[in-house]
Amino acid sequence: MGPTSQTPTARDNARRPQLDRDSAMRLATTEYARVSELLDRLTPEQWSAQTDCPAWDVRAMAGHMLGMVQMVASVPELMRQQLTATRRAKHQGGFQIDALTAWQVEKNLTLTPDEVVSEYKRLSPRAVRNRRRAPAFLRNRTMQDETDGQWTFGYLLDVILTRDPFMHRIDISRATGLPMVATAEHEGTIVDDVVHEWAQRHGEPYTLELSGPAGGHWQAGDGDRIALDPFEFCRAVSGRIPGTAGQLATEVPF
Repeated sequence: MGPTSQTPTARDNARRPQLDRDSAMRLATTEYARVSELLDRLTPEQWSAQTDCPAWDVRAMAGHMLGMVQMVASVPELMRQQLTATRRAKHQGGFQIDALTAWQVEKNLTLTPDEVVSEYKRLSPRAVRNRRRAPAFLRNRTMQDETDGQWTFGYLLDVILTRDPFMHRIDISRATGLPMVATAEHEGTIVDDVVHEWAQRHGEPYTLELSGPAGGHWQAGDGDRIALDPFEFCRAVSGRIPGTAGQLATEVPF
């Protein structure tokens, strides 16, 4: 995820959530639970496994994931993290989101893996509650993503804050060899939302076949057929697979 600054009013071209609020919050609740379950299963060796994010092993990635929950679960913590990230980005250069995630990893380094999992479980319900309670005037405000243009806060709250742990769950599963949970109800709904946004972004005819319970069939016009595992599709459109070409090079934020 990556928005950093905001403008006073929503604009017609700002990215908005396609899911209704109840569905989005149901996905958020389940995704946080899925993350907790995955982290609970990790062995000491798996916590040190290297992920697809070059600077992060599983322990560092979990520190970031906890940092995101800490940020959303508390308004003072939200302000503290955003201020720290702004200052660091200004002094060190680079994107503010990179400064934010690096600081989240740093601030949680002293926690043991058990403490990371415990805090994640404790704060997740608060994070969902705060996301759900965000008033309309806030949800309709816009922010400038550093690489993707205008987003509404509703898009951040309902979509990105669930896609982010979902993608990192894929990262951790790949790093450790633990299987991804794949259901039509949860993972399939997230993938479907990603597919529809991807199709809107490239705007071309396509045929997409994603395998397994989290997959499905999508088509618009008479485009070339793409067949993939649903989680590999998400990795491709997230920019995690170097050299991705064609329609799969159209990136969707996570």
